[in-house]
Amino acid sequence: MTIGTSTRTAETVGVASPGFAIVPTSGAVIAAGYVVALIVALLTNTQWAVDFFHVVSGALWTGIDLFVGFVIGPIIGRLPPLARREFSIRFMPKMVVIMPALVVATLAAGFQLARQHGYILSSWPHHGWVVASFVVVGVLTVVAIGVLEPANLAVLFELRKPTPNVALVEKLMKRFIYTAGITGAMQVATLVIMTRLATI
Repeated sequence: MTIGTSTRTAETVGVASPGFAIVPTSGAVIAAGYVVALIVALLTNTQWAVDFFHVVSGALWTGIDLFVGFVIGPIIGRLPPLARREFSIRFMPKMVVIMPALVVATLAAGFQLARQHGYILSSWPHHGWVVASFVVVGVLTVVAIGVLEPANLAVLFELRKPTPNVALVEKLMKRFIYTAGITGAMQVATLVIMTRLATI
């Protein structure tokens, strides 16, 4: 066996990961129930319920992004590969079901509130702040659903293989960590905009 072949084997084979659920059944049931409750709140147009879903979902989305971006991300980046893999197996399946539900609930309830109160009308005096919030949240949504979620799933599917490609997992994990940091920073901008709107 040549040196080149030996190096390639060490980089790509890794250690076989134990079986695990990419989408936890209990988490999926809870997330589905949350979305169903959101739909009921939107259809009945109950003010308290719509406020609840927007505030709670937005707070959880913001809190998770900030915590993952500024606390979990740097910790994962300093872990050895094996520890990083074990953490990912336990952490990422939960994120697969939590984040889409929170994103959908925040956006749907927020748009309903903005429409009810006339915030989306260009004639509203502070319409510019609403547009700014739409831009920031739109970018956050694209990143969360279009970048983080696929990277998350790709890591989990790779770790399920008998011989995971360690190099690919490391690349995807770096993308996850860096992107989580960017979303955390953007969530700070969201907080600035939302608190400004709340005090106008």
